[in-house]
Amino acid sequence: MLEIKTAKTHRGRRILEKRAPKLVENEKKTLFVHGTKTSNVLNSVLTELYHLKKENSVKYTRKNDKIRPFEAGGETNLEFFSQKTDCALFVFGSHSKKRPDNLVMGRFYDNHVYDLVEVGVENYRSLQSFSYDKKISPKMGSKPLIAFIGEGFESVDELKHLKEILLELLRGEVIENLNLAGVDRIYVCTAISSNRVYLSHCALRLKKSGTVVPRMELVEVGPSMDLVVRRHRLPNEGLRKEAMKTAPDRTKKKLKNVKGDPLLGKTGKIYIPDQKLGDMAIPYKAKGVKRERREAKRNKGDADTQASKKQKGEEVST
Repeated sequence: MLEIKTAKTHRGRRILEKRAPKLVENEKKTLFVHGTKTSNVLNSVLTELYHLKKENSVKYTRKNDKIRPFEAGGETNLEFFSQKTDCALFVFGSHSKKRPDNLVMGRFYDNHVYDLVEVGVENYRSLQSFSYDKKISPKMGSKPLIAFIGEGFESVDELKHLKEILLELLRGEVIENLNLAGVDRIYVCTAISSNRVYLSHCALRLKKSGTVVPRMELVEVGPSMDLVVRRHRLPNEGLRKEAMKTAPDRTKKKLKNVKGDPLLGKTGKIYIPDQKLGDMAIPYKAKGVKRERREAKRNKGDADTQASKKQKGEEVST
């Protein structure tokens, strides 16, 4: 167990604040660890994956004989390294007669192992085995595209789980906008069978297409390998629910009496107080009263003239 210590310096406080939970998390770091015994193939795989994620990764070159992620108590050292380096992902390599060229990839939650996927590496080709124009080689830190090809990623549970971890491992920083001119590489994951995935790393070559969007060509630059799924362990339902919780967004101020409707759009309610017209003060000489008096006087005059004409007509007839 680690002893909990409080920061005594400004630098220590800044480090703890950086590692504290946030609404928008930082880019996830990856931990690369060697097991008791590793082959030349695994050493090359771990080294090249580390170079592809060099900006946000930590690599330990010493052998660790006490790490067994799938066994009870065998993940203690991994969790210690996670707390020490603030890594959210890990790649563990080991080699044995029963499981040759073995890679274990997984995620951490709250410095504890969240889930695991064990794969075997086959048909590996390193970066040096590919020949291409060095001008199109991907730049360090560029945002990659990731393509998953095959129905197995939607129907097979093992490949679904592997897809989630590969996406977390390869995608890098989560961004909202992307400049098309800066896209220079892509990871292609092809489901060959229910337990085998072909992973390749390609550079993108932009060519003229006669339109605004350029035509893209893929040039394989390596590394490439077959990943054969051997074992996987999903998190339990309680841990999954706890990890999927999101903090409420309190930045937006709630507007009273305003609602959003998919058809009408933004709608609102207006409340008008009761108008007590009987209690309203009426001025002494109101224009409405004067108008009524003039109309009454005009009507009275018309009635008098009609009565006088009628009376004169009767006198003439007599």
